[in-house]
Amino acid sequence: MTPADPEKKLLDRIDSPADLKALAIEDLETLSKEIRQTIVETVSKTGGHLAPSLGVVELTLALHYVFDAPKDKIIWDVGHQAYAHKLLTGRRDRFHTLRTYGGISGFPKRAESPFDTFDTGHSSTSISAGAGISTAKALKGDKSKVIAVIGDGSMTAGMAFEGLNQAGHNGKDLIVVLNDNAMSISPNVGAFSSFLSRKMTGRRFVNFKKELENFVKSIPGVGENILSWVRRSEDSFITFFTPGMLFEAFKFKYIGPIQGHRLDLLIEAFSNARYLDGPVLVHALTVKGKGYPPAEKDPCHYHGVGSFEIPTGSPPEGNKKSAPSYTEIFGSTMMDLGKKDDKIFAITAAMPEGTGLNDFGTAYPDRFLDAGIAEQHAVTFAAGLATEGFKPVVAIYSTFLQRAYDQIIHDVCLPNLHVVFAIDRGGLVGEDGPTHHGQFDLTYLRGLPNMTIMAPKDEDELRHMLYTALQLGGPAAIRYPRGKGLGVPLALEYEAIPPGKSETLRQGTDLVIFALGSMVAPSLDAAARLETEGISAGVVNCRFAKPLDTGLVDLASSAGRVLVVEENIRRGGLGGGVLELLNDSGIEGVRVKRLGLPDRFVEQGAIDLLREKCGLDAAGIMRGAKELLGR
Repeated sequence: MTPADPEKKLLDRIDSPADLKALAIEDLETLSKEIRQTIVETVSKTGGHLAPSLGVVELTLALHYVFDAPKDKIIWDVGHQAYAHKLLTGRRDRFHTLRTYGGISGFPKRAESPFDTFDTGHSSTSISAGAGISTAKALKGDKSKVIAVIGDGSMTAGMAFEGLNQAGHNGKDLIVVLNDNAMSISPNVGAFSSFLSRKMTGRRFVNFKKELENFVKSIPGVGENILSWVRRSEDSFITFFTPGMLFEAFKFKYIGPIQGHRLDLLIEAFSNARYLDGPVLVHALTVKGKGYPPAEKDPCHYHGVGSFEIPTGSPPEGNKKSAPSYTEIFGSTMMDLGKKDDKIFAITAAMPEGTGLNDFGTAYPDRFLDAGIAEQHAVTFAAGLATEGFKPVVAIYSTFLQRAYDQIIHDVCLPNLHVVFAIDRGGLVGEDGPTHHGQFDLTYLRGLPNMTIMAPKDEDELRHMLYTALQLGGPAAIRYPRGKGLGVPLALEYEAIPPGKSETLRQGTDLVIFALGSMVAPSLDAAARLETEGISAGVVNCRFAKPLDTGLVDLASSAGRVLVVEENIRRGGLGGGVLELLNDSGIEGVRVKRLGLPDRFVEQGAIDLLREKCGLDAAGIMRGAKELLGR
């Protein structure tokens, strides 16, 4: 570490975790304040996961202070909380590029740094990954440590418990850090449990315990019986006074709960855990949004935010929306329809605010379920409701619905149950990047029997599609984009759309554009611009990805040239469906060009920029049309 410069921030002298080890606890306290300030200043400009990262600053410092990353492997579950980790691991100078195109990712990414052990973005994977890494290390004779950091929210997913079960069973060295920011344990119990666990897992105590066990085992005839009784007594004593009973049942040694903003306690707990054999769980209590009052007051809102003014936490004046978002329109429509039909039941997976269902949950608590981070359970729960005549609406982001694919097939589509999937964030989502883009849903749903798939051209059509889906009587999915609508007026009455019925918005003689959902508006824009260049392009709002309107065959035959535009990967999406439709109809002589997302994972960046890069803005659609015409 370079000599101290009194004019220089401590953070400016941290180029790797090794630099932390020369600091005193008081210096680490100062450093934690500087890290929080840097995170707030950066996220206020770039947007990002603010509250989670603010809540684990001391936890991150303590981990890197005690362990030797990247030799010791630290795995961040989800990765929402990894900003302090990025600042401490050689990315301080690039931190201002957070979540921007060509900048550093908002999540851990192995290609970005050797300190990022595992690519994350979806929750509840850290323990399973850690169990795999620790098993591999044992096979190689590698004695370095593996640490999985997981939040209490991620612990609601079944996969986390599957990982605990396997890790406890194989007995390999693995440290799980439970970042608990729900504050569900009272301070008195927490303080006593913290003291008890630290004393019973200290190095001296562990060594003494091993020597005592060896001595008792050597007593002829009764040694094993005595040792078994001692172990049962010790387990009862620990679990009676601590919340560690569950983790002890999974064969984890339990330490905690530790006050997660006390560096001295965290460092002591991690130092003790480092010398324990087998699986260990350290339970730390933290405050989500710690250090930034608006985020502490409303950690849910500041979990993931856009840019904001630091003094107030409010969006910049120029960022105020002129139109409601698709999510807001979905939420208000659910409220309206739920008032009229008491069979409508709303389900979300740990995102009532993110999916727009907060008000529905408040108004109709008996017809609302937040299943936690448990998409598989949410879908099959909905299927159970449907067997009893209810109309469950499962609102989940496109990227997270992937986790319940088997349940969609086996529990919903196979028995042809009336479950409606409200798929938010269909298409590109922007700065959260490849782990969060909804670029596959049309493909992974289109091949399923009994499934109807819709995508609205604007926020008003979303309302009619939700109304339609609730009338269909079988599986239905509506996918809509992130962000605000087009500002169109909302019809006073709902109108059911005939399944598969497309809508011709513009006539043309040179080619016809078949567009879906978010691509309808830029297709209309492109067609208007093409007209100024002497090219006549028709535009059809397909509305349905499945079933497709058979009338599209006549439109294609008449035009002779078809440009299909969708915000989904080209493989298996709407374009594939159109080609299948034309082939099955026996039509010949129609040229088809498909525009969509490429056969690769799309990086992070502003949505408009990403659409431009992928050729899905008006200019890109114009280029596609001209290529189709051979110009």
